[in-house]
Amino acid sequence: MNTAQFTPAGTLTAEDLGRIHLIGVGGVGMSGLARLFLTRGLPVSGSELREWPSLAGLRALGGTIHSTHEPANLDGVDTVVYSSAIPQDHLEMVEARRRGLRVLHRSEALAAAMTGRRTVAVAGTHGKTTTTSMVTMVLQQAGVDPSFVIGGEISEVGSGAHHGTGEHFVVEADESDRSFLIYRPYVSVITNIEADHLNTYGDLATLEAAFAEFARLTDPDGFIVTCADDPGGRRLAETLRAEGRRVHTYGEAPDADLRLSEIVSSAQGVRYLAEVDGRSLGEIRLPVPGRHMGLNSASAVLTAYLLGLPVEAAEAALGSFPGVRRRFERKGVADGVLVYDEYAYHPTSMTLALQTLREVAGAGRLIVVFQPYRLYRTRDLQAEIAAALGIADELVLLEVFGPGELRQPGEGSAALIEAVPLPADRKVFADSWDDAPAEVARRARSGDVVVTMGAPPISLMGDQLLDALSARARAAAGVGPAVDPDGSAATTG
Repeated sequence: MNTAQFTPAGTLTAEDLGRIHLIGVGGVGMSGLARLFLTRGLPVSGSELREWPSLAGLRALGGTIHSTHEPANLDGVDTVVYSSAIPQDHLEMVEARRRGLRVLHRSEALAAAMTGRRTVAVAGTHGKTTTTSMVTMVLQQAGVDPSFVIGGEISEVGSGAHHGTGEHFVVEADESDRSFLIYRPYVSVITNIEADHLNTYGDLATLEAAFAEFARLTDPDGFIVTCADDPGGRRLAETLRAEGRRVHTYGEAPDADLRLSEIVSSAQGVRYLAEVDGRSLGEIRLPVPGRHMGLNSASAVLTAYLLGLPVEAAEAALGSFPGVRRRFERKGVADGVLVYDEYAYHPTSMTLALQTLREVAGAGRLIVVFQPYRLYRTRDLQAEIAAALGIADELVLLEVFGPGELRQPGEGSAALIEAVPLPADRKVFADSWDDAPAEVARRARSGDVVVTMGAPPISLMGDQLLDALSARARAAAGVGPAVDPDGSAATTG
């Protein structure tokens, strides 16, 4: 996507937008933006065909949610907001232009909401949602009440957006369509840079150049934070420092400005020792497991330190960090089987998540229900995705979720499942969504861990898996329906 399609952040404010309508308001990014506008007291409507969990909250805040897409939804509207998932020939987009309404990409509307604030923008190939959440919680713990919009919901808080009273605005910056280049951050955090979104960038060098451009948009009075352990982040830091820019790094590398050591991860969480500028910050603890979680948290600690906030606030916030929905989210236990949901779809984040889930599984088996996200990624990174899925003991694979993409014969999950290095009896392609819960109920044993992983829709399957496992338990006790091999319910007695 060409950056010329986006208008750089300027003097437009959220209040200038008038009555706002969001097309596809149920998605986590769009629903977060709608929540932000509603909590600022702005009139908001949206259209969404699927009843996503976030919509009830928007209605409770006064939002008008239409369950159809039609021109009448735009009556009385001043500004229409769309995401990159919405095609330009969408009927509401066409009608908005016909009426001469202001039409903004989600990132442009978000930039308007950030006008006049000190923006902390978190970017990176993976880890940015969790890192944005951590930075937000640290600033909240420090008492500065930031505004925020995150591409996920902080668990237990139940929200991915908030209009705060403080001067800071924390935002997850999306590189997938180059829209992060319209922001003008005071602080830029870049977690890592790896090959992804090559349908937009073509190659890794062009992607790295875009991240460098994003970093150069940082306020001269602000600073840039990146990871010294990540090759792409290290190259970026070297380039920017040679240009005289203020860059700070974190990681286990000996030359990192904030250095982690003695990292220990278990099912109970992760802890490490932190040192910055030769000063010991003591031990940082998180109640969520995974070395990568520790690394993400270090960027939040370093950001708070450089903003002059108390390190104690960072320690306290991270010590009670509840996690982010769809990021290592525990859904429940049924018939002795523990079910998680995880958003990872890039092979690096998949590998880290599955290695952590192996720690949780212990002596049990790890069963993965995976829905690949985007045909181009599944094709271009097939070997890497297959290797990550090979960490599992059992795999239930769904077809690729790729709205707007045309799948050619032999593309998608048909090719991917053949590449996964598991025996044939330990991997299966589920022809339909409804086949997957029954397949898991057939395969899972007490003590196993099951994770739904991948594209956004798979997050809706966790409850269905728990229901199928519960039905299996009732059937075994002779008190309820069982699941037949064909996926249908049958009564046993």
